[in-house]
Amino acid sequence: VQLQASGGGLVQAGGSLRLSCAASGRIYSSHIMGWFRQAPGKERDFVALIRWGIGNTFYANSVKGRFTISRDKAENTVYLQMNSLKPEDTAVYYCGRSPREWSTRGLDYDSWGQGTQVTVSS
Repeated sequence: VQLQASGGGLVQAGGSLRLSCAASGRIYSSHIMGWFRQAPGKERDFVALIRWGIGNTFYANSVKGRFTISRDKAENTVYLQMNSLKPEDTAVYYCGRSPREWSTRGLDYDSWGQGTQVTVSS
C-alpha cells in the first residue's frame, strides 16, 4: 500500500485543519490506519487510529476531544480533523497502515505516507 498525506499548513492557535491520507492498494477490513506526529528533536508519537472495517477509533490523550479520525472506504482515504489547535500540536504528521488489528506502536505499521507539516502559531 502506498500512502499520500496532504492538508498540512500554518494556522493560528484555536484554528482547524483537516489532513487527508489517500491510499493506493487494498486495505483489508482487519487493518488499521493511524496518524502519528513528530516534532523537531522528538520521537514519532501516536495520535489516532481507526479500524478500517468497523471504524473503531482510539486517540492519544493529548488530542482526545479535539481531533477526529475518519475514513472513506469508497475513496480509500483516511482523514484527521483537527480542531482547537494548540502550538504544541506543531509537528510533521504521518499516516500509516498496520496489518495488525490494533496498535499504537509505530513499529507495527508497515506503510507510511511522506508526512505533512502542521504549524500552529500562538
